[in-house]
Order: sequence, then structure tokens, then C-alpha cells
Amino acid sequence: MKQKIPGGLLVVVEGVDGSGKSSVLKRLAAYCSTLPVEVVQGREPTDSPFGKRLRESALSGRFSMEEELDLFIADRRQHVAEVIVPALGRGALILLDRYYFSTAAYQGARGADPVAVLALNEAFAPEPDLVLLLDCPPVQTLARIRARGGGVDAFEKLEELETVQRIFLSIKRPFFRKVDASVSEENVGAQCVALLQEAFQHKLPSR
Repeated sequence: MKQKIPGGLLVVVEGVDGSGKSSVLKRLAAYCSTLPVEVVQGREPTDSPFGKRLRESALSGRFSMEEELDLFIADRRQHVAEVIVPALGRGALILLDRYYFSTAAYQGARGADPVAVLALNEAFAPEPDLVLLLDCPPVQTLARIRARGGGVDAFEKLEELETVQRIFLSIKRPFFRKVDASVSEENVGAQCVALLQEAFQHKLPSR
């Protein structure tokens, strides 16, 4: 029988592309599979019609900043209503690849006010229990992307990513944990699992 986490547990992995989010999420998922709780994995943008338009635009040509922001908000509202809120209500553990902090950082790099974007999202999106911010220099993250044979799309230009990284690092929330992602994959994964363990234990009822 699955154990319910009071209020659920929302864990988000953030960082610029190439910072190691996919590897960390796999490591976290493996750890969570050992826990007696329901685990829900997701990503943003989602596979909703709004999310699909955003993913396609990364290669075919970006929308204006305002149009892009509207699509992210619409996609997230649907995700929150259909997946996140119900899962938290069931006492599940949610692992999320990107959330509204990415919107603030990436749209902020295009000229939006990051503080205003955060406020807009925090008006309807549940606050995470833990955000793992993978901190790695964009020069290194782009080198990783190229080394694995990946193309560099419109969201991955160096100057823009440097601005995105600065905005990420400027976000001050008590649930943010900065992780040095410039070191080995094993080291980064171990740090993130330890932080998730701490957050999980904190949400369990006192015995």
C-alpha cells in the first residue's frame, strides 16, 4: 500500500540546457522507485497543444516574447489543473523537469520582468517543496550539448544562456538549493538525491 505524503511533495529540477537535468532526473526517479509512495514525473513545456507549439518553435522560429509567455502560462495552467494539483492532493511525490522559474529566466532574458513573471505564476501554480538549481557555466553546458552530437537550437545561444543563468541565480526562495553541476555526473546525482531525501523526510508525519 502506498504511503501518502501530507500535502504531497513537489520537486523541480531547473538549469540551462546541458546542465545535466536529464541525468539528475533519472537518478532521482531511481531513488524514488524505492520509496513507498506514488511518484509522478512530468516536464514543462508539456505535451499539451500549447507545449507542442513551444517545442516546435525552438527549431522553426520563436514567437514574440509576449506570445511565448502566453503559451507557457496556458500550458502551465492546464498542467497545474490536470496533473499537479490532483497528484499533490493524492499525497504523491512529483518530479518535474522545469517549472515557472524557467519561464521567468528565459522570458527575462528576452526582456520580460522576471519578478513580474514569477508573481504571475505564483498566483496559481503550487509552490515547490524543493527546487534543485543545477549551476553550470553556459560555455560548459553548450560544449556538452555539442559533444553529444546535439544541435544548438534557438533557446541555446551562449549570450542568452548567460543571461538566463544570471536570472536563475538571482531568484531567492527558501526552497531553492543550488547544486554545482560542473562536476562529475555521479557527484551531482549524489548531491541531488541527498537533498531530495532531506525534503522527503521533512514532509513525513512526526512519529
